[in-house]
Amino acid sequence: MRAGAAGPRLVLATRNLGKVREIAAIYSHLNVVWLSLADYPGIGEVAEAGATYAENATAKARAAAVVTGLVALSDDSGVEVDALGGAPGVRSARFAGAGATDAERNARILALLEDVPEARRTARYRAIVAVALPAGPVRVFEGVCEGRIAQGPRGTGGFGYDPIFVPAGEARTMAEIPPDVKNRISHRARALQAAEGYLIDVLRLPGEDRRDEPPINRGAGRATGAWKGDG
Repeated sequence: MRAGAAGPRLVLATRNLGKVREIAAIYSHLNVVWLSLADYPGIGEVAEAGATYAENATAKARAAAVVTGLVALSDDSGVEVDALGGAPGVRSARFAGAGATDAERNARILALLEDVPEARRTARYRAIVAVALPAGPVRVFEGVCEGRIAQGPRGTGGFGYDPIFVPAGEARTMAEIPPDVKNRISHRARALQAAEGYLIDVLRLPGEDRRDEPPINRGAGRATGAWKGDG
């Protein structure tokens, strides 16, 4: 995916087209040429072997920046279900085993929560965004969206656990919410909003495009975004 052909290039350290589309939409106001690992078939996959989201996001962003020589952005995220002790958490992408589909991962969570009442189905989406320079530090930023797990999958939008995640204050799942709303309130949107000022600085983008105030009160659900420091 490419846009803003006159702008600097930014590599998204992912081959997940859903993430690429979502990040590019959230940052659509930035004049950036969007690249992803799909544009660099010679770059191998970086194993998500870290114990935290930050470790995984940092490893992916750093690897992409070093190989391409460009500023790279990566994220790692997951859903944390209170009744499951915070699981699947950092293992969200592998919760139903290697090669499992989104539908299979959703089905496993729903099966584990089969007898859990509505009041105890609280959960949150958490995302860490890492921004890496080819020869510099990696900075990480966090976004959280509180909510609950639905009784069954609903909606056709989004990806991952979106069909079973209901943001706080909403009756709709994340997969039922229009993309423009999701891109204001989601965990990934909050992390990207927190990272935006730093990204503008390192890419030397026009200062007037900067959005320093994350829209915490816009849309549904409670979400936060914050800088977490250097990786």
